[in-house]
Amino acid sequence: MFFKTLSVAALLLLAGPAAAQGVLRVSAIPDEAPTELQRKFKPLGKYLAKQTGMKVEFVPVTDYAAVVEALAAKKLDLAWLGGFTFVQAKLRTNGAVIPIAQRAEDQKFMSRFIVPADSAAQSLADLKGKTFVFGSPSSTSGHLMPRYFLRQAGIDPEKDFKNIAFSGAHDATVAFVAGGKAEAGVLNASVWDKLVETRSPNALKVKILATTPPYFDYNWTVRGDLDPRLVKKLTEAFLKLDPGNPAHKEILALQRASRFIPTRASNYDGIENAARAAGLLK
Repeated sequence: MFFKTLSVAALLLLAGPAAAQGVLRVSAIPDEAPTELQRKFKPLGKYLAKQTGMKVEFVPVTDYAAVVEALAAKKLDLAWLGGFTFVQAKLRTNGAVIPIAQRAEDQKFMSRFIVPADSAAQSLADLKGKTFVFGSPSSTSGHLMPRYFLRQAGIDPEKDFKNIAFSGAHDATVAFVAGGKAEAGVLNASVWDKLVETRSPNALKVKILATTPPYFDYNWTVRGDLDPRLVKKLTEAFLKLDPGNPAHKEILALQRASRFIPTRASNYDGIENAARAAGLLK
């Protein structure tokens, strides 16, 4: 495997459909630091190479849009997407992309609103008039669904927050709030739990204010014209990862998954509806 961060333009210059050359090109939305994404993917990449008999290349990208565009242009074969990014890819390709697996945890995913450890805020209503940081604009758990639930709680981010910023990634959001760049923020529960478990210095400086209701989120998606035999191999590879198998345990732990389960496009209809209601989809 090799690692080279690419922009949308660079990805679109890659020659030919990857899988046709005996190479499986894989990417992921950059919802964490690039080094962390690479660390998480390395054992999974080796596993997928063994299961498919192909060379596996992980291609990090600069932003969420690059993954969507690369799938649409057939420059990637497999991608780890958030629920909103999947919806964007589905619309961009007229429904051609196929979600093949999600973590069991993604059936009931959540986001956590955070404030500095010494904040006097007791509820979301107390955030009115404060500075606030989301993750990436295209993030399901770092922007779309938190925005949706804020509005349900009677908070219009554009009107009720003093200022809105976008950190670009979940771990960066915690750093923003911990460093005083924002008075509150939101990130996905999985990254928050990991930061707490590893005793991240930034996580120790903030606290949870509120947690959203559950929603569907991440999945592994393939481009629509991938060889059906390869799609079957990839799907089976994810579904047979067994936490009781020592060889699989590290892969699942790094993906923060108890196991992978089948998924389907309709699971993300609620996210599409929320995006339209928030004016994030035309």
